Amino acid sequence: MAGQDTRTGSVSVFANREDATRNLADWLLDLATRKSDGPFSIALSGGSTPQSLYSLMATEPYASRFPWGRMQFFLGDDRFLPHDHEDSNFGMMQRLLFSRVPVPAENLHPMPGVGSAEDAAKAYETRLKQFYGADTLQADRPLFDVNLLGLGADGHTASLFPGQPVLKERTAWVATCVPPVAPYTRLTLTYPAIHASRHVVFLVEGASKKDTVAKVRAQDPSCPASAITAMGDLLWVLDQAAAPDA
Repeated sequence: MAGQDTRTGSVSVFANREDATRNLADWLLDLATRKSDGPFSIALSGGSTPQSLYSLMATEPYASRFPWGRMQFFLGDDRFLPHDHEDSNFGMMQRLLFSRVPVPAENLHPMPGVGSAEDAAKAYETRLKQFYGADTLQADRPLFDVNLLGLGADGHTASLFPGQPVLKERTAWVATCVPPVAPYTRLTLTYPAIHASRHVVFLVEGASKKDTVAKVRAQDPSCPASAITAMGDLLWVLDQAAAPDA
């Protein structure tokens, strides 16, 4: 795999968020149905932007065509909260997608939301290593088929927030983060775990993100998302409002 970063990744721009969302759903469906050797593993993003994608995947023609039995769902990050809390990313995914499609319960891998955040991060890393079948990430063996990411106006992605110790983590696959400008302690995949993806996809919508997309594409070091890399390819899926000027 050649590997890509935020500068070299391909950019697809769509007229509006509905077109961007449907294109991404079609791409995911094609990718999932074409993979026949083993499970299709995907790390989902929280926040508001991907909610329309998850809702769309739960409707026809997608709901009856995705190979749910072969799909393994992980989270890129979550707030350290019980899953029934209104601000839980997994709770949101459960409401919009998982409760509405025939995905086996054992194929869902939420981040723990009870106990201590540090123990929860270690437990989730252990779960990932069990799924991967090794304790060390290998250079040409992806952990995820797809890692779906969003982008905050401050340049954060997953829960990799500016100025936080997690940005220096190069060993752990999962770590905690306590962002000073956002509520709740977070659990997040680290840069190495995100890198171990066949496809990394940034789904970004809205004019408020336009300048941030430009900064991350230029690899502005003030934006944590600028340091994201993929073992395989990196894709930007943007609506017209979020697309930087040429």
